[in-house]
Amino acid sequence: MRRRLLILLLCTSPVSMWAEKTRAQTTPLREVATVEGVRENPLIGYGLVVGLNGTGDRRQTLFTTQMLANILQKMGMQIAPGSVRVNNVAAVFVTASLPAFARSGTRLDITVSSIGDAKSLDGGMLLLTPLRAADGQIYAEAQGALTLGGYSAGGSGNSKQVNHPTVARIPEGGMVERDFAVDLQSLAAINLLLRRPDFSTAKDVADEINRELGRAAAEVRDGRRVEINVRLSGLPSTASLIARIENLAIPTRSFARVVVNERTGTVVLGGDVKLGAVSVLHGTLSVEIGTDFSVSQPPALSHGTTTPIAQPTVRAQDSTARRMELSEGRERGTTRDRPAEYGSYCA
Repeated sequence: MRRRLLILLLCTSPVSMWAEKTRAQTTPLREVATVEGVRENPLIGYGLVVGLNGTGDRRQTLFTTQMLANILQKMGMQIAPGSVRVNNVAAVFVTASLPAFARSGTRLDITVSSIGDAKSLDGGMLLLTPLRAADGQIYAEAQGALTLGGYSAGGSGNSKQVNHPTVARIPEGGMVERDFAVDLQSLAAINLLLRRPDFSTAKDVADEINRELGRAAAEVRDGRRVEINVRLSGLPSTASLIARIENLAIPTRSFARVVVNERTGTVVLGGDVKLGAVSVLHGTLSVEIGTDFSVSQPPALSHGTTTPIAQPTVRAQDSTARRMELSEGRERGTTRDRPAEYGSYCA
């Protein structure tokens, strides 16, 4: 009798474990949804990067020379744009994101991208650049030393480049000059926008909010939007309402996701991704191109000229392809938490 009871417990315990694991998948509301109107706003500006070591724009880049002449003119110097060499200067677009509830003095991270024919922004310094929003108004200013995530080296046809040397960042290089904040107190209702549209999740959000407040203040409008009536919530302010509900545990359903970063060559697979059987053939092909220069010397008294001759060489190396086979993957917890795997054992 005891032996049969033990087998019964072994057969039923994985079922209860799997059910408890399914119910335990919850996520805070602040990670499931955002408040409508509380968002970041893009900023853009046009500026100059100086201090480059001969890797800046060339003279035919007219907008660089024109802008440099305009900057010097504001400082009291009159120069002709055509007489300026801009090897150490590069024209760039400056972008940033203005966060919600930004106040004067808030620091911003800046991204600087070359728009001319500069080879690299390594060692450059961004001059003071105003940043404008979509309404044309100036909300921030940027200035500072650039930080690159790559490099470019070499010359005369032989060079090596890692990542993008014409794009750089300035951590906390921008400063907000104009307040930008949403007046929450003037809102009669707030809308929660789900990051991933789903009618079931929207209903769960509304039910959890109404259960927390003890009254029917939240209502589902569509698969993405949940509306909350501030007056019916019974709280004194909109900010206190958001603080009350943002940590609610919302039942969520996991999705299989794969994230690919082509700039760094990184692939991230989520825990719910299931791999099927696959065969991978992997080989490498490398091509090297070099140039050797020799001198053609004419004979004596032949009235010829000494001429350099370029002799390019091309070499290609192809390695044998390697084969790798992967069997079909199993979901995480298959041998422990899923009851279907225990059918033959229980029998």
